[in-house]
Amino acid sequence: MKEYAFGIDLGGTTAKIGLFKTTGELLEKWEVPTDTSNAGEHILKNLAAAVQGKMQEKGLAAEQVEGVGVGVPGPVLDSRIVPIICANLGGWGKHNVAEELGDMLGGIKVLVGNDANVAALGEIWMGAAKGCRSAVMVTLGTGVGGGVIVNGKVIDGTHGAGGEIGHITVDRHETAACGCGKHGCLEQYSSATGVVRCMKKLLDENPDTPCALRGTEFAAKDVFDAARNGDALAAREVDEMTDTLGMALANVANTVDPEMFMIGGGVSRAGEVLFAPLREHFKVYAFKSCRETPIVPAILGNDAGIYGSVRLIVGE
Repeated sequence: MKEYAFGIDLGGTTAKIGLFKTTGELLEKWEVPTDTSNAGEHILKNLAAAVQGKMQEKGLAAEQVEGVGVGVPGPVLDSRIVPIICANLGGWGKHNVAEELGDMLGGIKVLVGNDANVAALGEIWMGAAKGCRSAVMVTLGTGVGGGVIVNGKVIDGTHGAGGEIGHITVDRHETAACGCGKHGCLEQYSSATGVVRCMKKLLDENPDTPCALRGTEFAAKDVFDAARNGDALAAREVDEMTDTLGMALANVANTVDPEMFMIGGGVSRAGEVLFAPLREHFKVYAFKSCRETPIVPAILGNDAGIYGSVRLIVGE
């Protein structure tokens, strides 16, 4: 095993990049803008330049670099290929990222994973699930991302869509469409945008019920804060959201039986007002032997993706 590796978490606005020891020590991290112009044609060139620039700055030869791992916001096939257009990347997609970026880097090994999957891989390697062999990561942000690790391996699936927990159907009667085109996806209820949507619906359906949020432009954080402070209608929304999420996690547990669930993303910062009811609802729906599966906050935050990308490279 060579001494160094790079991890890249490619997002629609910026790419987070980390220089690591292959033992897992993060040496330095930085960001570069994601140029989504012209269907993202400059994305890989810019990533190659960022890695090569850091290698030159640090005096690293290619022979010292084990490889470059990349997390992307879309499905990935065989740790190499992005088969469809990625979300938020200006139409960028359908690339053999491993081959193209590897060639730009002079033959350095490149491996690719879905961003939510690699975040899970990072948490099980150096984060909240360190020491576990099987764990599930759920990211509650603008959407709901998921990553499933079983026996140390990412479950990415035949079509690269393994771990799409946010698009488990939890309400087949929902008339509003999810961003994916389906109806009744978990993402519509348990993401930050979903919490706001459902809270607004509750306010409309209960016009005579006092609520601290009524008449304000609120975010998901405000809903949880109001519930924590005793607002009854906000507490009802939190209970409904955690019931839905708990049911979805129970279905995942009944399928893969992980050692631990990790919850990340901005919504997870709500703390026990989220986690306490979530754990109780999970127990109601989970198969008996799975009911005590820990549900804990993820701890690597925005660095989970770069850790997990490096883990793609260094393996077991």
